[in-house]
Amino acid sequence: MLPDGKSGGRLPVVERIAGWSAVHRGKAIAGWFALVALTVAISSLVTGPDAPNTDPGESGRAQTVLREQAADEPVHEYVLVQAIAPARPDAALADLAASLRQRAEVTEVRTPADSGALVSADGRSSLVTFQLSGPDEQTPAQSAVAAETVEAVAARHPDVRVLQAGDRSLTRAVDEGIKSDLGRSHLLSLPITLLILVVVFGSLLAAGLPVLLTLSVVAATFALLGVIGKVVAFNSAGSAFVLLIGIAVGVDYSLFVLRRHREERRAGRDTAEALRVTARTSGRVVVFSGLTVVLCLTGLLFTGLGVFRGLTIGTALVVGLAMLGAVTVLPAMLSLLGDRVDALRLPWFGRGRTAARESRAWASIASAVVRRPLAWGGLATLALVLTAAPAVGMHLQDAAITQSLPREVPAVDAALRMGEAFPGMPTPARVVVWNGDPALGELRERVAASGGKLHEPVTATRVGDATVIRVPLAGTGTDPESMAALEYLRDEVLPATFDGKADYAVGGRTATPYDFTRRIAERSPYVFAFVLVLAFVLLALAFRSVAIALVSIVLNLLSIGAAYGVLTWVFQYGNLEGLLGFESYGGVVGWLPLFVFVLLFGLSMDYHIFILSRIRERFAPGRARSAIVSGIGASSGVVTSAAVIMIAVFAVFLTLTAIEYKMLGLGMATAIFIDATVVRGVLLPATLSLLGDRAWRNQKV
Repeated sequence: MLPDGKSGGRLPVVERIAGWSAVHRGKAIAGWFALVALTVAISSLVTGPDAPNTDPGESGRAQTVLREQAADEPVHEYVLVQAIAPARPDAALADLAASLRQRAEVTEVRTPADSGALVSADGRSSLVTFQLSGPDEQTPAQSAVAAETVEAVAARHPDVRVLQAGDRSLTRAVDEGIKSDLGRSHLLSLPITLLILVVVFGSLLAAGLPVLLTLSVVAATFALLGVIGKVVAFNSAGSAFVLLIGIAVGVDYSLFVLRRHREERRAGRDTAEALRVTARTSGRVVVFSGLTVVLCLTGLLFTGLGVFRGLTIGTALVVGLAMLGAVTVLPAMLSLLGDRVDALRLPWFGRGRTAARESRAWASIASAVVRRPLAWGGLATLALVLTAAPAVGMHLQDAAITQSLPREVPAVDAALRMGEAFPGMPTPARVVVWNGDPALGELRERVAASGGKLHEPVTATRVGDATVIRVPLAGTGTDPESMAALEYLRDEVLPATFDGKADYAVGGRTATPYDFTRRIAERSPYVFAFVLVLAFVLLALAFRSVAIALVSIVLNLLSIGAAYGVLTWVFQYGNLEGLLGFESYGGVVGWLPLFVFVLLFGLSMDYHIFILSRIRERFAPGRARSAIVSGIGASSGVVTSAAVIMIAVFAVFLTLTAIEYKMLGLGMATAIFIDATVVRGVLLPATLSLLGDRAWRNQKV
């Protein structure tokens, strides 16, 4: 098959599928929505627990050992009692201890009367610890009862600070934050997308088609994930990614098809012929782009991380369904509607954005660039290199819960205050010990001699045949001080205490991100190599040009590097904190650069392949520059519209609560903006102009 989709014999498969859908439009439309309804029905029938995720490294080994036990690990909660005024907290402490002990849901209540380690060094703060009686399925209800009890005590003693944080309360804060963020992303993303589409098309009906397709794609994807999630771990945080990626690609693919169909109708072709040409050109670009995104995402599987496995499957599903819908049900709808697709037009909107004529602005820019490609290309490259410069000092560090969520969250505020009075609480390292003596006394001696790296109170809880020992670590939980304390615990304290006496593994809220980041660092070179080689092979096959493939990869790397630089400058160095609503903790989330690299390499191919295909359609020997100007002018309308939609969708992440979402949103939105403007509008025409006919030397025209 030639790069423009023509073949000497039988019609290409995309054109055949779209052609069948246009002719049998009733069957195609009914079949699509029946598929969506079937996935939803199957999902509602499949019940049972979701597949658990296992963390990598030593923290994953600790998880596995605890899951193998016949008993559940008790949920630990902590309450900080701290005098605000000169008044003493004794009455509040006594009231809290008595109130908790009256609750059947609460066990193992310990106060400063039981252990001197529960009083802060300055004597101003006290700690009360307790466990929830369990079992696990009753933990949410028991946690609510305990929280109500603590709040009632706090209300009775307004001159004393009574704050709760611990296993369940912090987990609940994260879960509620994710739930709130998902609701906000749902609320904002689709209306913003619809508004942009109305502006682009000037017709409510034309704007509604991409939204309808995207909604059906998202519904089918999450229904399928409900089934797959019983076998493959898929966490709730991944839902936000899948949703917004689904909206972005679903609308983009629809936009490519609708734009080309309008062009062909405006050129005088009837609906059937316009759909055939659309399938042969934009339809093929959609399929190639979708497959590229899916294949690039499979690079995440090289990490061996369960959360990435589930995320890869979810994203591949939503992209694959969007691609399928764009070449099946969308042509059927266009065939059914005919010219009525532009019904319900709104005045003043949609003029020229999706019309057949070229964009004068982008054509003028491209014309100026091809006349002086070295000057324009050099200037654009310098600008991107300077933008990428801060990334040289990028420090990868996951955010602790107290850094991820704002301090306005009560459990976060409690954890921060608790950490100041009792370092390492309430997120201690969890040392799982089995097949031997826990040696708690010996461990406490080494904690006392750690020079401030490890802290009291050290507590032990029996879980089946294993023992979980909680050891508070120095630092905030994920900062370099905490990581150094974790390494000291793992490399020196525990071997000296347990080697030859028992088996052990360290988990917890410090160990998990530590092991996760180390696994990513170890496997990232394989992911990068896979994606780069794959992109080169796919582009070389698509355009039969090694030069085009190499240029495409370099341009993508420039835009990704610039996005890394912006991420580092904003989040690591603390710029724009007030505007974006975050507080810098001096790092960038460890998994983010890898995820952004893989996702952007896939998504940026949408615009890149679309523009190159338009240039290729106009290419003739000796006329490379005019083909560049004409191709960019013809494709810029849809590329600009698609980029605005994708930027808007990812910018929704900036309104969410967790700092990780804000980082992802800014990184993706920035990279797409740079990709659709500086890279595709300046660097691409400059590079192709310098290559001239050599870029297409293996093409047949």
